[in-house]
Order: sequence, then C-alpha cells, then structure tokens
Amino acid sequence: MKQNILLFLIFMATASVSAQNRVNKKTEAQVINEGYKLYRSELASWHGTDLFLQNYPHLREKAGGYFSYESNDSVKCIFFSKGDVPQSLVSFTFDKSFNVQKAKALEQTRPFTELENDLYQIRKAALAEINADTLFKTYNNTSLNLVPLINGNEKKVYVLTGPQVDGVVVLGNDYLLSFDKNNKVRSKQRLHQSIIPLNCAEDGAEEVSTIHTHLPATGDYMTPTDICTMLLYGNMSNWKQHYTFSDNFVSIWDIQKRDLVMLTRKAWDKIMQHQAAKQQN
Repeated sequence: MKQNILLFLIFMATASVSAQNRVNKKTEAQVINEGYKLYRSELASWHGTDLFLQNYPHLREKAGGYFSYESNDSVKCIFFSKGDVPQSLVSFTFDKSFNVQKAKALEQTRPFTELENDLYQIRKAALAEINADTLFKTYNNTSLNLVPLINGNEKKVYVLTGPQVDGVVVLGNDYLLSFDKNNKVRSKQRLHQSIIPLNCAEDGAEEVSTIHTHLPATGDYMTPTDICTMLLYGNMSNWKQHYTFSDNFVSIWDIQKRDLVMLTRKAWDKIMQHQAAKQQN
C-alpha cells in the first residue's frame, strides 16, 4: 500500500491538476508559516536545553523553566528563575542555521523585557489551564511542551506532545490557547481528537510514507503542529512523505523538500482512479 501511495504521488507531481482542485495558496502559506514558527521555537528550546544542562549545572536548581522566541533574524531561548517575579538567568541565541557551535550564550540575571514578560505570562496561564482542565490529556512516555507565540496583537500558546522514548514520533494530543491583550485566556481547543504514535524506520528499513487522518473537528488541512513535528522528526526517519487525510482534502508533506501540497479529495480520487486503471492495463 505504501509503495502504491508513492506511485500516486509521483503521478500527481507530473499530472496537470486544475486550479479548482488545489487549496488556495494563501491557505497553504499560512499553515506552513505557522508550522515553521513552531518548529523554530521548539528547535531553539531543544538546543537551548542541551546547552543549559551541559554548561550551566550551577543554575539547574534556580531555573523555573524556559521559552523561546524570534528576534529579528535569530531565535532566543531563555531560561528563567523560580519565584513570583522570575528573571532571565541565561539566554542562548541561534542564527538561522541553528548551528549549536555558533550559538551565543549569555549568563546574566536580569528582568524580562516586555515581550519576554508577555511570553512568560501566557505560558504561565496555559500551564495553569493544563493543570486545571480535563480537556488536556497526558500519556505515558510523553511530555507536554508549551510553545508561546506572539505576533503583533496575536498571542497564543500551542501545546504539543513530545515522545520520551526513541524511535517514536507523536502526532495529535495537541492544543491551542489564544489570549487577549491582558494575557487572559480567550479560547482553548484540542486540535487532534486523539494521540497518534508513529514508529520510525529501524535498521535501515525503507519506509516510504506515513499517514494519519483528521476528523471534522480537527479541520480539513494539515495543522501547523503536524508540520512542526515533521520538521523536527522527519529527517530522523527514512520517510519520504507524510499524508493527512480529511473528508475534503489531502495534505502531502514532502520530508526532504520540506514542502506542502494540498489537494481536494476529488482531485486525489481522480489520481487514484487513474493509477488503478493504469495498473489494470
């Protein structure tokens, strides 16, 4: 089945697909951009955590948490102190390459900037919601990762589920909280209605593609959290593509090209029918 899906994708890439069978390019761009924002924040947090644990053991007991955010052409990861009025303890700044060797570390106890304080406040509010509301689920061998994002007047926190065992990629069990200008929770929603663990290829086995489906409550398109997860973990596998099927659309993420294509189910069904007819001849 996986080999057939790859053949369908190859045919799709060379077929002439009419404009009405494609999702609006603006919609594709919005999903991709949001996914990349999540990815850059999470990658900075990954690298920042490694550097913090390796190089600042004397600050571990003081640290109350961390968050990351974009600043001009770089991404910063801030580790902050415990207490009612936390301060920045150490920061790591990454350029676009995310080369850890080029990261700039600064150990300095200082107050948050205005942006950092807002990021901390919405992260804190999201954590309180997680601890108080049964909407948020936890599972064995996973952790909930909070990713605060602020873009102009738009404030939100994504909550992703990260695996704590090797060889597993987790989709689903993700959430989105939005906040008002005073950093109060305005809305919260569960993005996927279940948790979807996927095993990475082992021992060099060839895994062509992976698939998951969206219920109507999740929406028609691959979510930014899906894209973030593929960006973080895709290259750790032997996958070539990941497919997200909803009632109305098919989203196809190319692991190597880091590119998204969205098609209507009508267009996808035509491709499958054409391929099936070719195989019968």
